[in-house]
Amino acid sequence: MDFIEPDFELLDHLLRLDVLNYRQLDDIRSERTVFRRNGALLDLVTSEDQCVKFLHALKLTGQQHVVYFIKENGGQMQSRYNLSVELSNVAHAQGDKQ
Repeated sequence: MDFIEPDFELLDHLLRLDVLNYRQLDDIRSERTVFRRNGALLDLVTSEDQCVKFLHALKLTGQQHVVYFIKENGGQMQSRYNLSVELSNVAHAQGDKQ
């Protein structure tokens, strides 16, 4: 997904929220392009709890547009990513609460 901005606070929030550990953070940051960093990040978001925290971190970093995209696209980013269906379910459930 090209329009997630991982480099300015998102990864740090995900570390603080226990979505990522330091090794995973280093692995993501070692990727050469934003596109590859996003791919590495999204490959790690697999559980419902991680999905909730990922969406929260996106909101905290001013990336609400990505949350809207996930909701509108049913949780499927692009075929290259294997985001779990949980992401779609979590996004829709959070939308119902707002």
